[in-house]
Amino acid sequence: MKSSDWTRRQFLAGVAGLFAFQSVSPTVSQSDSLPGGGPAGKLLDPQRAGRSLEPVTGRDNLAAIQAIEKQLRCTCGCGLDIYTCRTTDFNCTISPGLHRQVLARYEAGQSGQQIVDAFVAEHGESILMSPPQRGFNLVGYFFPGTALLAAGVLLFVALRRWTRLAVDRPAVAPAGGPAASPAELERLRRELEQVDG
Repeated sequence: MKSSDWTRRQFLAGVAGLFAFQSVSPTVSQSDSLPGGGPAGKLLDPQRAGRSLEPVTGRDNLAAIQAIEKQLRCTCGCGLDIYTCRTTDFNCTISPGLHRQVLARYEAGQSGQQIVDAFVAEHGESILMSPPQRGFNLVGYFFPGTALLAAGVLLFVALRRWTRLAVDRPAVAPAGGPAASPAELERLRRELEQVDG
């Protein structure tokens, strides 16, 4: 049989057999049980593994540190707070540095508000996860609720007006022709009684 005469099933069976042969090859499975003791224990290109992470200590996860970091936005552009970015996005190189700054200020004895104020002084108000509730920022806090309330009132007024107009409006004749005379209505009533009875 020529190689061009293979069916798709025969080709796939051959490929599967090749992969099965490679998985049981003795060259791959030699003494991988110890770290660094075989081909699986060696990292040929350390740059492909990414940056190494610093060990996590108890002070990294203090509730006070988390509360401070959750108020501050990471400057990498992800839109997350520093705590969430550093604990979920392990490719971010900015959030660990911001975390170290928070830790250094905390260990220097600064309060949470002083640390937040220092970050705002350095990076501007854009570093805050929510704008302060003063000045023009109050529009952002109150406008959505006020607009929703106003829309609800307008809808209520419009619906009441439409229902009143529908109740107050007299019945009109169909647009197709003149209204029926009393004699025609009486004849229609009699014919309907005959059908029913």
